[in-house]
Amino acid sequence: MRRLTDTKLILVTRPTRVAELKRRFNTLAQAQFYVSHLGQDFSDYEREDERYAKAVQDVRNTLETLGRFQSVDRSFLPNFVFGPDDVVVVVGQDGLLLPFVVSDLDRVVPEVLRKERPTKAVTMAQATLNTGETRYAVNDLFIGPRSHTSARYIIEQGQRSENQSSSGLIVSTGLGSTGWLTSLLVGASAISRSVGNPDPGEPGALSARPPRLPGSTSSRRATQSQTRAAHGFPWDASHLCFTVRGPFPSKTTQEEMVFGRVTASAPLTLISQMPGNGVILSDGIEADFLEFRPGARATIAPAQRQGHLVI
Repeated sequence: MRRLTDTKLILVTRPTRVAELKRRFNTLAQAQFYVSHLGQDFSDYEREDERYAKAVQDVRNTLETLGRFQSVDRSFLPNFVFGPDDVVVVVGQDGLLLPFVVSDLDRVVPEVLRKERPTKAVTMAQATLNTGETRYAVNDLFIGPRSHTSARYIIEQGQRSENQSSSGLIVSTGLGSTGWLTSLLVGASAISRSVGNPDPGEPGALSARPPRLPGSTSSRRATQSQTRAAHGFPWDASHLCFTVRGPFPSKTTQEEMVFGRVTASAPLTLISQMPGNGVILSDGIEADFLEFRPGARATIAPAQRQGHLVI
């Protein structure tokens, strides 16, 4: 069969809930028993698995007729080497806002190969340790504890520096800003409103004053403006946005530097003060991480390389 191109077309897939359960419980019957025993409808899992399997097969059939085809499970991405001209097709989960459906591929991929399809530049985040190790992220970086403990670190940007204790930091790109970052900001905003306006009739209602935003009235307004602006900023923006999860104030730790921009001229620096379990994760891939050991210094900034997303 004569293919349209010699360009490698890479299909990225991920296991469904059924596949993960089978991996855990060895057989489909045992997985079904486990889910049903907890009162859940296993048929919903099976329908999802069938839809996903059909979508993957349809994509495979299309891509194999167009170019050199390779399929990669998401778990192998940390060790996979992409070529500069590779075209990557991802079959996502139900509920994600995806730009295309499977039936679009036989039209979209040839347009991509002929460079007739529009793309958007995507700024990536880069974390570099003082050991030389590096991680890139398309959506976000997480810096913090690997387990449910507190992260201890020094945070520095420009002339500012603080000792902090928190649940870790999220550094988001523009592409990822409507995901994890937005969920954190929405949650923080809702908590602030609830604490500031408790329901007096509800048992145990909090009556503390509203959480203090640092600085003067003008700086508080600027911080609020920044928060609103962070709810989805341009994919090709020259900055990243960071937020600290659950900063804890104490005699030795502060909570002023909890939200802001990260640029090439104003990178963020973190120095680990954790005895162990510190990690830097990119895009939620937990199996692939940088160890954030005690004394390690991580520099976070926009990456020089960019991704290109077909739209």
